[in-house]
Amino acid sequence: MNDKKDVLDNGPFFHGTKAELKIGDLLEPQHLSNYQDKKSNYIYFTATLNAAKWGAELATSQSKERIYIVEPLGDFENDPNVTDKRFPGNPTRSYRSKSPLKIIAELSSWERHSDEEINHMLTSLKKLREQGKAVIYD
Repeated sequence: MNDKKDVLDNGPFFHGTKAELKIGDLLEPQHLSNYQDKKSNYIYFTATLNAAKWGAELATSQSKERIYIVEPLGDFENDPNVTDKRFPGNPTRSYRSKSPLKIIAELSSWERHSDEEINHMLTSLKKLREQGKAVIYD
């Protein structure tokens, strides 16, 4: 665990996905990414519900969107894909870890972004991919 003086964020922490998981399950790196056709070296999570909603809504699976409350079981760091590239300072409170996240609860209800917002984000991401700019530093 992070030393108390070095804790980046005290949470609570969320992970948005379309994977069906149970309380006590572990989310671990080296599984297929929700966003690219490769295994991810990290497991990503956030301390904001808004960022977790995007994670669930944009995941590539056709399954039900889910947001889990998670507990990091090891050290974690700011997600450089968000903090360095788009939002200096980490206002989205987005993190990544090479250690597992433990599922401690699932949010039973939450308000999705509007279809218009989701479609706009999907269009923007498609443009980035076409321009070769949709790189995830993993």
